[in-house]
Amino acid sequence: MRNLCSGSRAEAFANPKCIAKIKVELVINRLLTARLWALLVLVPMSVAMAEGGEIGSDMGSSAPRVDVDKPMVLVPLSERDPRIHRLPPFQKLVDDTPAGGTLKPKPGLYAGPVVVNKPIVIDGGGKVTIDGGNKSTVFVLQANSSTLRGLHLKGSGSSHDSDDACLNVRGNNNYIENLVIDDCLFGIDLKQANNNIVRNNSIRSKPIALGERGDAIRLWYSMGNLIESNDIRDSRDTVAWYSNDNIFRKNKTTRSRYSLHFMFDKYNLVEGNYYYDNAVGVYLMYTDGVVVRNNVISHAMGATGMAVGFKESSNSVIENNEIIYCATGIGSDLSPYEPGSTIKVKGNRFAYNGIAVMFNSGDREGNFFTGNIFEGNLTDVAVGGGGSSGKNVWNGNYWDDYKGFDRNNDGVGDTPYDLYAYADRIWMEIPYARFFKNAPLMEAIDFLERLAPFSSPQLMLRDNAPLFHMPRKTRK
Repeated sequence: MRNLCSGSRAEAFANPKCIAKIKVELVINRLLTARLWALLVLVPMSVAMAEGGEIGSDMGSSAPRVDVDKPMVLVPLSERDPRIHRLPPFQKLVDDTPAGGTLKPKPGLYAGPVVVNKPIVIDGGGKVTIDGGNKSTVFVLQANSSTLRGLHLKGSGSSHDSDDACLNVRGNNNYIENLVIDDCLFGIDLKQANNNIVRNNSIRSKPIALGERGDAIRLWYSMGNLIESNDIRDSRDTVAWYSNDNIFRKNKTTRSRYSLHFMFDKYNLVEGNYYYDNAVGVYLMYTDGVVVRNNVISHAMGATGMAVGFKESSNSVIENNEIIYCATGIGSDLSPYEPGSTIKVKGNRFAYNGIAVMFNSGDREGNFFTGNIFEGNLTDVAVGGGGSSGKNVWNGNYWDDYKGFDRNNDGVGDTPYDLYAYADRIWMEIPYARFFKNAPLMEAIDFLERLAPFSSPQLMLRDNAPLFHMPRKTRK
């Protein structure tokens, strides 16, 4: 018998039985779709709730979940890389060393993991390697007033969930120096560890993609530490979370993401460091009272390249730094943030950057720019979204495009330096237009605007006492 609904569409809809059949099929399809969504969404959510979790409880959280009271779980030797079984365990040497004693092991290769929970001195003389077998954390220092020196730590696990590292520091007043750390996810991880000295260490991450690496040095709720003269390459970040009164001095960081990233910190000093070829130099996020001085920050390039960045931070000083060949020299977002607070930028050299100073919000006040050098930048000062930086203080800076005179030879220009935005306002006010920032057409429009303005230019800033000569200390 011929199927009544197999004919043309018009015939099918003309038959009441066909219409009823179609309705039944639609109901069945909707039920199947609802059941599929329940399997994909509701069941996993129910499982998560049953396990004690709260859906979305950690979404948008800015701080990592860290339970420092939870004991460190290390993978036993039997579960590590098979080649580790042939190595002597370093833990036995530590266990045989009395508290207050000194351990100078024979040169060679040893197996981790290692846990030190008593004050001792371990001196490897640069000839001792401890291999973690690519599982968990290699070395855990849980003691106070101990010294680790001259060790090579390698082969941590690759889990971000357990923060696999070469060295975990959980004690106070320790010396950690002259270590070679490589092939580890995280390098040196300090949690609630105070007044430690981390000096002259060489740190490398695992040879994986930049975003998948761990941090070279990480401080979490750690106060009064000295991080000095460390050589960091091919890692992810050096970070400080909720950590105050630390000193970062004479470190060298290359080919990483954040040379140094502060989050919710106060009163840290960043001095005499060399940051080269990283995505970002020093970034201050929700941070107060940081001094950044006498550093060289160079080649922070890329779409987000930035030498020094501010995000809702206050009461900081950026002083006597060399900021050169960066996409952006200083990037400021809602900073200074606290009412009545300031950010002082003085004595720095901004040279050959794409944008020397970039404000993401116009007409904000509280920034003081004095005694700086602006040399060879494509754009000296820009403001995103419109507005100007005129409410900030600009005084006694050197501008390489100043067109005034110094008739009385006092080193200060006779007339103020005024910086106007002509066609630049297009890409400042329309972010998507920044792609054409230095395009020939944009340059032509800017030239015509300056030659015969067909719209009123925007006064970005006025320096009433511009330096007429570049200061000698940076003329080289």
